[in-house]
Amino acid sequence: MADPQSSPPEIADEEQKVALNPKQEEVVDDRRAASALIVHEVVRRQGIEELERPAASLMWSGITAGIAIGLSLLGKAVMDTAVPDGPWTPLLQALGYSLGFVVVILGRMQLFTESTLSAVLPLATEPTGRNLLRTLRLWAIVLAANLVGTFAFAGFAMLGGLGVEQADELVRVSGAIFDHRGLAGFLAGIPSGILLASVVWTLPSAEGQKITLIVLLTGLIDLGGFAHIVAGSAEMWVLVLHGDMGAMQAATFFVPVLFGNIVGGSILFALLAHAQVRGEIED
Repeated sequence: MADPQSSPPEIADEEQKVALNPKQEEVVDDRRAASALIVHEVVRRQGIEELERPAASLMWSGITAGIAIGLSLLGKAVMDTAVPDGPWTPLLQALGYSLGFVVVILGRMQLFTESTLSAVLPLATEPTGRNLLRTLRLWAIVLAANLVGTFAFAGFAMLGGLGVEQADELVRVSGAIFDHRGLAGFLAGIPSGILLASVVWTLPSAEGQKITLIVLLTGLIDLGGFAHIVAGSAEMWVLVLHGDMGAMQAATFFVPVLFGNIVGGSILFALLAHAQVRGEIED
């Protein structure tokens, strides 16, 4: 594979039409955005690291991420009760919703919807049976661990860990997932998968602006009324433990949203992101 840092000869010749001294060339290189190939390679190598992690490491990281993502639900509930209602309320709720994602993503914890991009790029680059099995292994471990973590958060919240008023507010805001069942859940899960994949794809180029990027893209999930399988599972467990949602209702939420996130993050974003650099990789 060609060195991604070097330009093809025809591009290099055209770049040299404006003569710059070495210091000016260094400034230009520093300010030039990374190419799509470089971003692809950064995310692909992150995916390889995740695929090679021991199962125990993935499990504990995924459980921690599931607990931490509960902060999104708690942040949304707190924003809803701490500030008087007004036209700003949806924006504040979206800000609160993004808190758990900030902690999880900057903390490099294992979140299932991030792996729908990072773990798929190694498979798309080298589509072998081994890579497929590695991807499915990662997904299975991380998703199960995330669910354990969100259940732990919901159990803590609903079994006395929070005050009665806060617990009631968690139940109220969690009720939004009743709108995300069946086909509606699948369709609402696709944009969330795309948004989380967008976070992973753009973070390597967002030095100094990572928190802003995460807040904007994940806050849009809540503001747009979309569905995220991990944060949504925290809401699902809250409603189940409170007695407002049965097993069948939970399944009609969980399964469609899961596949919607996979379609958005893997089939749409990951494969298209890979397609744009496939020719350069082959060259």
